[in-house]
Amino acid sequence: QVQLVESGGGLVQTGGSLRLSCAASVTMFNMYGMGWYRQAPGKQRDFVAVISSGGSTNYAESVKGRFTISRDNAKKTVYLQMNSLKPEDTAVYYCYARRFQTNWGQGTQVTVSS
Repeated sequence: QVQLVESGGGLVQTGGSLRLSCAASVTMFNMYGMGWYRQAPGKQRDFVAVISSGGSTNYAESVKGRFTISRDNAKKTVYLQMNSLKPEDTAVYYCYARRFQTNWGQGTQVTVSS
């Protein structure tokens, strides 16, 4: 059973920054692809960023150049550095871990005020 715990969400003004963390309780963390989705009120859950077990990254077009995903295999943690935040980034951010199946965290709220 993979358990994921997100932290780092909060309220920030437009143009500000936040760093989300997702700590995983799992063996062989380095074998998992890790990533983030987000869900705004009344909308579907959308892809944000992913980092493979080998360290390759991919981003949604809407966050390219502003968000950076990284991982620390020793700490079994994945991070999402979010800069130049916009009100449209407001959402619940969910971490996931994927190997043979996809496991989700409980989510952390990010609110960007205008």
